[in-house]
Amino acid sequence: MFGIDSSEMVILFIVALLLFGKRLPEVARTVGKGVADFKKGLGGLDDHMRTSLHSPYTPAPTTSSAPQSRPAPLERRDEVSVPRFEPPKFEPGEPS
Repeated sequence: MFGIDSSEMVILFIVALLLFGKRLPEVARTVGKGVADFKKGLGGLDDHMRTSLHSPYTPAPTTSSAPQSRPAPLERRDEVSVPRFEPPKFEPGEPS
């Protein structure tokens, strides 16, 4: 199974029985449900990945009523200028 020998399985079962006692069936049921839910989640994720890979990208609809602004084409964009760095007009040793 997981590279566990039958004698190791018996030892693990005895340890689990000592730790959990009467609650062992409840613990096993909870672990089983958790594993099943995990497998369902992985299956859903796998299906989602397969469908999203084969379908074209469609953006999610927005709920706001404001119109979406698109960036202006490159021909219409104004060139953005930043202030130039000008070194100080006084020497570092002089008082300002």
